[in-house]
Amino acid sequence: MRSMSFALGFLFLLSFHAKAQKKSWNNLFDGKTLNGWKQMGGKAKYEIEKGAIAGITVPSTPNSFLVTEKEYEDFILELDVLIPDTTTNSGIQFRSHFNPEANNGQGRVYGFQYELDGSSRAWTGGIYDEGRRGWLYPLDLNPAAKKAYRRGVFNHVKIECRGNTIKTWVNGIPASYLVDTADTKGFIALQVHSIGNDEKKAGKKIYWKNIRITENFKDSPFPAGVYVLNYSPNVLTESEKQNGWKLLFNGVNAEGWKGAYKPGFPEKGWKIENGIITVLSSQGQESTNGGDIVTVDQFSAFDLSFDFKLTTGANSGVKYFVTLSENNTGSAIGLEYQVLDDKVHPDAKKGVDGNRTLASLYDLITAKKPGNALHAIGEWNKGRIIVYPDNRVEHYLNGQKVLEYVRGSEAYRTLVAASKYQKWPNFGEAEQGHLLLQDHGDEVSFRSIKIKELK
Repeated sequence: MRSMSFALGFLFLLSFHAKAQKKSWNNLFDGKTLNGWKQMGGKAKYEIEKGAIAGITVPSTPNSFLVTEKEYEDFILELDVLIPDTTTNSGIQFRSHFNPEANNGQGRVYGFQYELDGSSRAWTGGIYDEGRRGWLYPLDLNPAAKKAYRRGVFNHVKIECRGNTIKTWVNGIPASYLVDTADTKGFIALQVHSIGNDEKKAGKKIYWKNIRITENFKDSPFPAGVYVLNYSPNVLTESEKQNGWKLLFNGVNAEGWKGAYKPGFPEKGWKIENGIITVLSSQGQESTNGGDIVTVDQFSAFDLSFDFKLTTGANSGVKYFVTLSENNTGSAIGLEYQVLDDKVHPDAKKGVDGNRTLASLYDLITAKKPGNALHAIGEWNKGRIIVYPDNRVEHYLNGQKVLEYVRGSEAYRTLVAASKYQKWPNFGEAEQGHLLLQDHGDEVSFRSIKIKELK
């Protein structure tokens, strides 16, 4: 009897534990009323149509939001969304807030937004920071997810927040993976985007239904190949570590770096402080102070990410496939991701068609930067360079792809032949090389320098 009682008790505990692990969903919309919601911001219309919330555009009003009365911290949010046309833009706010003094007293919602994009850009599932920093995770970072959204039908949305980690899905396809600590709690809201004074866009609708949330959940797995955009300086997530990422700058000292053409790290001209490595100003005199620094290791195919912050009028660069075989004076030779204040520094107007501007392949290919891709001088920007094993190369600025080319291709060699690099045989075509941070005589800071080698 005792053994049977023990067995029954054990089975009861297993059953209780299993039930406790199951998600307990709460419906945020009852299908009939807007109970539990309130409107903020603009004056778009929100109505109930056939068991769905319909958001309806109206002219001459800022962005409008239907907001939950309750705030949420860690959760999974799921719902279905329909955008009938291809011109309407919308979004789902989460961990968001309201500033009543903004917009001349009309107020402004700000915080994380799951993008709903019916246009050909196809960024549904990307993460935007409404009313604050702009794009955080454009879907250029995960091109495969661009195909997940389906026009003209309801699409299934999933948002998962745990601590500083945010993940999104579109119709079950993983979309964004963001690590960010700006907000850990806030309301959920349904956006009707402003249409300005365009009367032709008035009356456009967005539909939301089957809106539910759980705060009792296990973290959902994410594919290893999806890029993690990590805003925690000089820190790798466990997911990044497991997927082959490593820090090139540890935030503390110069381990792994040395001066170009020098046996050790420069004794002057560079400063490491508060998790930031900074090349100091020498009034624009290239490589006359500390000089360039390079990684001790060399790399072939890789995915490289780095944060950089410019001072007014500053010039620097991140170079790759630096062989140090040229023994030249001045900055070492290599393919260069240009780091530049385009508005002030004169180099932006030199070269050909802007091929010396920020994020360009210096003196070879111009970066096509949307206006929202650049953060202001004095703010951190995120650069990214991907070199694939087949020699395809891509440059990114703040998550948006701004150029691509193929090393060693006929088109590439034609560009080199017409550039300042024509005198260097096989320029940029080495099998491997060092990575370099440039001393161009201006103060520029770097942090969160990380790499994943590609096979």
